[in-house]
Amino acid sequence: MDNLRGYLQIYTGNGKGKTTAAIGLTIRALGAGWKIFFGQFLKKGEYSELKVLKGFGSQVLIQQFGTGCFVRGKPSSQDYQAAQRGWEACSKALLSGEFQLCVFDELNLALHFKLLNLEEVLARLAARPAHVEVVVTGRYAPLELLEAADLVTEMREIKHYYRQGVKARLGIEK
Repeated sequence: MDNLRGYLQIYTGNGKGKTTAAIGLTIRALGAGWKIFFGQFLKKGEYSELKVLKGFGSQVLIQQFGTGCFVRGKPSSQDYQAAQRGWEACSKALLSGEFQLCVFDELNLALHFKLLNLEEVLARLAARPAHVEVVVTGRYAPLELLEAADLVTEMREIKHYYRQGVKARLGIEK
């Protein structure tokens, strides 16, 4: 068993729980004393889980790369610029070797909306130091990323109270 090698994990699908699973793994890694980079694409704002993670101080670096508006239809130039800045920051963290775990939350969506170049993302992921574990979340993971991954988990919605008009609840979804 190779405990020093970092793997590429993908959490995708239309079900709830992709970011939550990434947060859970982040907590586990923090408990093991790891240093974590947690980058969020297409998100901006104060989420409950980020308040907790910020309590770990310099052990976890959290950055958001979104405009605060949900992307519907064609992304804006601001969405594109935020994603580009985000990928630059994520690439720097990924390639630095400083972090044992890099979480790229909603990177799949950024790729789906073509805010980033898939080939460039795949090349950077492949060029990371061998010890760096990577978690990529979001719906619509591209096939090429799934093929490059070491672990793929698909969250599948079977039933969700959102369909009955229930909004995101503090402490549960936000």
